[in-house]
Amino acid sequence: MATIQWFPGHMAKALRQVKENIKQVDIVLELVDARLPESSRNPQLAQILQNKPSILVLTKKDLADSQTTARWVRYYESQKQPAIAVNSTTGSLKIIEEKIKQVLADKIALQAEKGILHKRIKVMCIGIPNVGKSTLLNHLVKKNVAQVGNRPGVTKSQQWLKAGKDMLLLDTPGILWPKFEDPMIGKKLALTGAIKETLYAKDDIALYLLEHFCQFAPAKLKEHYKLSESDLSLSTVDLLLLITKKIGFKDDYDKASERMILECRKGKLGRYTLDAVPESTQRYDG
Repeated sequence: MATIQWFPGHMAKALRQVKENIKQVDIVLELVDARLPESSRNPQLAQILQNKPSILVLTKKDLADSQTTARWVRYYESQKQPAIAVNSTTGSLKIIEEKIKQVLADKIALQAEKGILHKRIKVMCIGIPNVGKSTLLNHLVKKNVAQVGNRPGVTKSQQWLKAGKDMLLLDTPGILWPKFEDPMIGKKLALTGAIKETLYAKDDIALYLLEHFCQFAPAKLKEHYKLSESDLSLSTVDLLLLITKKIGFKDDYDKASERMILECRKGKLGRYTLDAVPESTQRYDG
């Protein structure tokens, strides 16, 4: 994957604003994509959080492999990082409220001792672009107050939003980091929609898609594109060309690549998770 520049001015500004506002909030919701929980964590944001209480919220759990998501949540909890998985459009408010009160239990109890009751908890929501942050926020506040779009870079400014009886949410734009140390992270983020499509070659990402599904979910690939068992033994390049013909695009593999990527994002190939849980955590699966 070629080197790309993806750190526009509004991301740099948003990063500065997060640094400025972190002291104002009681807790941070760090949103990550359940399909790639670790690859969708911005290391710059982790540095800013430091000792601030935080909850890792794995969004889009309806698109990720459910068993792997459960293992990721257990893994993070074993690392003393509170974590939950949510579907951003159903039932998230109660789950998030309960988890926040659990993490902040000591602080809330101390306030109660001082006679401070029903004080709204100030919550900052952070994450990379297109992680489902605006969709989740709209669900939490029960209004379409955060602009939503199935593309990165929709939210451009910060805003405070009321959620339920107990929370004030600070929305922030999605923030990527300037350089991916591992090029595979760039491919994962491109496949799931965190990077603008003008910044990568679609066929590169389609080839990565085929590589992943051939290895981890060949049956899903075979069923969706009506492939034979022998087709799956082809190289990913030859398989891309074959699928291009099968879906009626003749030799236009770029157009076929775009369609495959969109179908994958929409769950047409079934649930999938691109990040593997560290093997050392298998003891937490029981």
